[in-house]
Amino acid sequence: MSDPQLWDEVDSYFSTLLSPEDEALQATQRDSDSEGLPHINVTPNQGKLLQLLARLQGARTVLEIGTLGGYSTIWLARALPEDGLLITLEYDAHHADVARRNIAYAGLDRIAEVRVGPALESLPKLADENPPPFDLVFIDADKANNPHYVEWALRLTRAGSLIILDNVVRGGEVTDPSSTDPSVRGTRAALELIAGHPRLEGTAIQTVGSKGYDGFALARVLA
Repeated sequence: MSDPQLWDEVDSYFSTLLSPEDEALQATQRDSDSEGLPHINVTPNQGKLLQLLARLQGARTVLEIGTLGGYSTIWLARALPEDGLLITLEYDAHHADVARRNIAYAGLDRIAEVRVGPALESLPKLADENPPPFDLVFIDADKANNPHYVEWALRLTRAGSLIILDNVVRGGEVTDPSSTDPSVRGTRAALELIAGHPRLEGTAIQTVGSKGYDGFALARVLA
């Protein structure tokens, strides 16, 4: 039952049936591949989950930390009303250019804005703008800084907002307190922050699928 080929087949079945990609999403995948971006974006069924969570939130504003080619951005932006706002932060200028092109092709450039630079530099600048609280924050960037991103997400949200932290299983290494891997250490620190913070309640879920053995954490912001 731990056959990766079987996981791929199940993901393909779920995605084809419940979260089929339209031309804009397919074009985003093709464009990202042709531009040499790493194959680390969310899968179609994961993108649909993000979209459903945003809709369940009644989200009007979304913050995404980690854009890549804009694939998850498109899924999330499609959950927002016409006057909604999505701000997505991308470290790599080339990735940001690809994402802007894909977002525009999907007709979402009026809603989704890509900002370039290290997120820990972009986030204070964003806070200085005093934006309305974000209803949902999706964190999918360098894992070593996960606890910092969760802290910033808290500053930029409100009671009832949802924080989603991706890739938390780290191939099972998240259980190792002696790990020296910065991604594992950052992820553990973020999970411990969620567990102990008085303004957060959360959980984490293991997953298997076409991206292998992984998982995500969900945290709700309390008053």
